[in-house]
Amino acid sequence: MSKIATITLNPAIDLTVRVDQFEPARVNRGQQMQMDAGGKGVNVASFLADYGHATAVTGFLGRDNAAIFEQLFMQKRIEDAFVRLPGQTRTGIKVIDEARQQTTDINMPGLHPSEADVEQLMARIEQLATTCDWFVLAGHLPPGLPTGFYATIIERLKTLGKHIVLDSSQDALRAGAQAGPTILKPNIDELRQLVERPLENEVSIEQGARQLLRDSVRLVVVSMGEQGALFVDKHTTLVAQPLAVKVKSTVGAGDAMVAGLIAGLTEDLSLIECARLATAFSAGTITRIGPHLPERPVLQQYASQVQVRTLLPAPKSRENN
Repeated sequence: MSKIATITLNPAIDLTVRVDQFEPARVNRGQQMQMDAGGKGVNVASFLADYGHATAVTGFLGRDNAAIFEQLFMQKRIEDAFVRLPGQTRTGIKVIDEARQQTTDINMPGLHPSEADVEQLMARIEQLATTCDWFVLAGHLPPGLPTGFYATIIERLKTLGKHIVLDSSQDALRAGAQAGPTILKPNIDELRQLVERPLENEVSIEQGARQLLRDSVRLVVVSMGEQGALFVDKHTTLVAQPLAVKVKSTVGAGDAMVAGLIAGLTEDLSLIECARLATAFSAGTITRIGPHLPERPVLQQYASQVQVRTLLPAPKSRENN
């Protein structure tokens, strides 16, 4: 299996509190509290490690509270190539209402890397490129970095012949998408921002995703929540339906989908089997709190149950006939 690196520029410690029937502006009684090392790229690496893949992580990490991350990396044998910054990694608060299957997020902005920190990060990425074939760029940019920072990394990795997945949002996603990563992973809202038009049904979502298949972008995966996910390449469009499982938290479901997709691609699975495995990863993580997956046999059983169909192209209008 190929070694996979993830880049998390703005990680977070996830403080998750379960409060059934959560009501704002009132005193709420919590049932459970948990702290986990988080951030989209950290989550992806954790899921891949659970599945047995060799992984490495880099990005920016606060020196003062790095222990919770270091413990996770040691436990799962993830190579730690994070650049340490003075101060504390931000904390993100997640209030989970299992009864209503709702999650409320409060996210802080994160640490501000210096020019020297950025130079050190680029050196770490260059070093990881000697052993890793896949790179996942995931999450928001921290304060102080330019909008095109992901694009800069993508352009450098492309010159080194690497496969790149981009899972970000807003202007960083737009600039990064224009740099031509191998795979783009927007949700519906992010896709709508990229194509700048309404996406009212599967056909319009598919057409929007297909707009992004240019330059070296080979695959666009659009997560649609309860409606599943679209997997769009130059030849076909697949719709994977989500599994009916007991939901504890939807946090990290998209990251798990990215991890399952890469796991499938590095194992040379077909697109339909990749879609099944990605959906199985997503289903596996929402049954628990924190960036962890069930055992591999459970995930493979989930994958065998995922329904995938081909979305046929919309019929042409008479004017075009």
